[in-house]
Amino acid sequence: MDLSQTHARYTQQASWTAPARRHLLTAAGLPNARRVLEVGCGTGAVLNGLRLPVRCLHGLDIDRAALQLARQHAPQAVLAASDAHRLPYPDAYFDIAYCHFVLLWLADPARGLAEMCRVVRPGGAVLALAEPDYSQREDEPTELAALGHAQTAALQARGAHTSIGGQLAALFAAAGLQLVDAGLLQTGGLAIGASAAQAAAAEASTLRADLSGRVPPEQLERWLAQDAAASAAGTRRLHVPTYFAFGRVL
Repeated sequence: MDLSQTHARYTQQASWTAPARRHLLTAAGLPNARRVLEVGCGTGAVLNGLRLPVRCLHGLDIDRAALQLARQHAPQAVLAASDAHRLPYPDAYFDIAYCHFVLLWLADPARGLAEMCRVVRPGGAVLALAEPDYSQREDEPTELAALGHAQTAALQARGAHTSIGGQLAALFAAAGLQLVDAGLLQTGGLAIGASAAQAAAAEASTLRADLSGRVPPEQLERWLAQDAAASAAGTRRLHVPTYFAFGRVL
């Protein structure tokens, strides 16, 4: 996907988790926070929704091109290009550090989480706001289960930890965090202003990006046609359980 498509996908994902995200960040103390960090902020789809004073909000991503878009979508944020495994901030610098669909993409998720803990002050909050578990994926109608298996395998080939969602509570405990809450997110729905057709088009673009070159073109087109037909008939169901965890630094 090009960068505009990537931003559309990130915006779609942000819309799925918006209600839970607002609740969790409020519980973490966002309204009174002095410094907040998003690790893996991408194009700014989540940063864009946070209303904090200038220089309170920080975002970090390894993708410099994505950060150029983030500067447009979240001009209030202080942005840095760096690796989540080695955060360029002093110890205990932030009140809150969070990530959103990011730990699954880190080569060493435990190291990334440890770095988030390091840069948050004692008593501050660390949150993984959305991490999927593709090992529990459900596809209907049943003939599209093979599509689900192929997409999961494609993500794994790109280095994704596709079952990390179900491991979040254990990861937080291993990081020495005091676990406040963890569980399954209720996700889904359309992005604000999006139509069902737009949502379907975004999903098709994601499937093409994930599977092109990994399955025969005719098979991909067949799956996409089946997916579109099932969506039009109201029989399509795609569910990937997505988890969150909220902990405090001791």
